[in-house]
Amino acid sequence: MLNMQRMEIFIAVMEAGSFTGAADTLGLTKAVVSINIKRLEQELGVSLLTRTTRKVSATDAGKRFYQRCLKLSQDAEILLEDVRSEHGNVSGLLRITTTPEYGARFIVPALTTFSELNQKLKIYHSSSSDNDDLISGRFDVAIRLGQLDDSSHHAKLLDRFYIIPVASAGYLQKYHAGAITDLAQLQSARWIAHGRLAKPLSWEIILPNGEVDMCEADMESTITADSVGALLAFTRNGAGIALLPSWLVQEDIASGRLIHLLPDHCFPKQGIYAVYPHTRHVSEKVRKFIDFLQNNIAERNPSIL
Repeated sequence: MLNMQRMEIFIAVMEAGSFTGAADTLGLTKAVVSINIKRLEQELGVSLLTRTTRKVSATDAGKRFYQRCLKLSQDAEILLEDVRSEHGNVSGLLRITTTPEYGARFIVPALTTFSELNQKLKIYHSSSSDNDDLISGRFDVAIRLGQLDDSSHHAKLLDRFYIIPVASAGYLQKYHAGAITDLAQLQSARWIAHGRLAKPLSWEIILPNGEVDMCEADMESTITADSVGALLAFTRNGAGIALLPSWLVQEDIASGRLIHLLPDHCFPKQGIYAVYPHTRHVSEKVRKFIDFLQNNIAERNPSIL
């Protein structure tokens, strides 16, 4: 039978990258950590780690075992928290990752209210433009925007939003005589694009007559960035045209700081999803938070879906 304590020690070593770091994290001595890892390898009959004087690294077997340990540890945590939740509010730790912009604007306020309603629950919020791996990051929920890649995780659609092409008046005056009036001009523009977009840049677009066409940039993006916040800043400064979420740029458009280009052309709606690991049991804290978030979004903007 697998010793759960040794499994947790192995996880700590993998995450710390050294026996010393794992010992500090767990409040154990380095010798205790080393002995438990050695005995774990003896029980399994395989080498999990290779050691050097400064750090340890996982063997192929160790990498596979680590992923399974994370899933098993998560299942055990969910089981314990569900048992505890039967006697009151949800408890434990809820780990969430979001993009910086959407997270700060919408998820953080929702988390604040959710925390007040569930005061036995601790919350860890990670803000990152990268699509952090849920398992290795030990996240309970990720809020993902756009089109989801195929995944073994569960995903629940929470909301939809438009993406719209915008530019500053200064950029339009400098490069397009003050205005873009047709799709050909839009396609030949200086584009600012997110690094995750495919190259060459290409999107479906619904024309004013209802027909579906393709918008394909004539050149590679002039500037590439890894966050919509950076794309917005470049666009405000006149660097080019960017395709940005409507919720991010609506205030800039209303104030005249940015101009919505070809507003009678529609780019495809994007989704906002709550993504969570495909475990045997979905924890009560995850179920409650996703339901709360969906209700919160519906109350804020009931007609969006």
